[in-house]
Amino acid sequence: MEALEAYQRDVVWPANYNEIPKEIFVRQDLYQAEIARIFRGPEWHPVAHESEVPNKGDFKTCNLADVPILVVRGQDDRVRAFYNACSHRSNQIEVKPSGNRSEFECPYHRWLFNSQGELVGCPNQREFTPGFDKADFPLAQPRQDSVGGLLFVTLSEETESLDEFLQEAKSSLLDIMGGDGRLKLLGYHRVRYLTNWKAYGDNDGYHPPLLHQAFTLLNWQGGAGRQYATTGRGHYCIDTELTVPQPTSLIRDSSVIEFRDEGRPKRSSVLALFPMLVASSYLNVISIRFATPTAIDEVEVNYAYFAHQDDDEAMIRHRIRQSSNAIGPSGLISMEDASVFHRVQIGNRTPGRAVFQKGVSDPSRLSFEFRQNDESANLPHWEYYRTAMGFRRAAV
Repeated sequence: MEALEAYQRDVVWPANYNEIPKEIFVRQDLYQAEIARIFRGPEWHPVAHESEVPNKGDFKTCNLADVPILVVRGQDDRVRAFYNACSHRSNQIEVKPSGNRSEFECPYHRWLFNSQGELVGCPNQREFTPGFDKADFPLAQPRQDSVGGLLFVTLSEETESLDEFLQEAKSSLLDIMGGDGRLKLLGYHRVRYLTNWKAYGDNDGYHPPLLHQAFTLLNWQGGAGRQYATTGRGHYCIDTELTVPQPTSLIRDSSVIEFRDEGRPKRSSVLALFPMLVASSYLNVISIRFATPTAIDEVEVNYAYFAHQDDDEAMIRHRIRQSSNAIGPSGLISMEDASVFHRVQIGNRTPGRAVFQKGVSDPSRLSFEFRQNDESANLPHWEYYRTAMGFRRAAV
């Protein structure tokens, strides 16, 4: 029998599916195990949309927890993800967040790589190990795949296919990305929230009309919709009829809450993929939030905003104006999140359990279909996390 880690022995996971032990948000040993089991384990992690690097030689850097990643569109027009480390002595290759280069030079020993990751030059090669061949030393790559231009990587060879990982969420993800993923990058916001990555990912459908004051101030009523979770990772999606309030003097520029017909159904969708991605189509905002843990009580979130390639200039300007003002980190609809994420982290230092209520009809079993404002849609996600981290459920 496999020996249990200390966190697996110490933490009693409740028998009821709607109860979560609060200590999992604050244990340092568990956090380190999560990096190994989840972020370096058999999971898919989105790192970029191909529209972020539209031209040959364009690049983007990011981190997957503590692993540096370099995304480049090669001269062959193919987008690839590399480990951001020289194949010689692992010096970090690129430090800028984005840019354009035809070649990447390691500053340590001046090894030079092209945009396809191939080693094309290195000084003093005559004095290298006998039989040295540049072809044997390209930039290393994680396993990768994409859907609708959204590039995913996994650090494990044991991860199932991306289609199997996404399940029903694949169609929801494509729908959010304009139906076909033919996007154009508008810009970014980068923020850090003082909370554990699991608390950031635990955002639910219950809170929006209660926490976010814009809904009350503008008399913003919800439309009919559904919420579902996948049976695998517990990815969950809220899909609703899109309703917008009437123009009001409370907002100087009413276009912030205006929906302009783009030839698609008048709906809004928010999709959360395990472990951390949030993608949304709300009003005329297309947003993908790339998030990663930076410490046990801190996450970095890069809000990326997109237009569709078929948009005219008026729609592009509208999306730009609406994106950050509506659902950005300080946007009209979502500005309260940062405070709540931090306060949840503080509250989780107290003993006991977090108990989900809204939408829970039977705590002894999981459901996968929910009403749009239920918090119970998060529970399949939590059950997958429990099994991935090896926690044993207490007996009833």
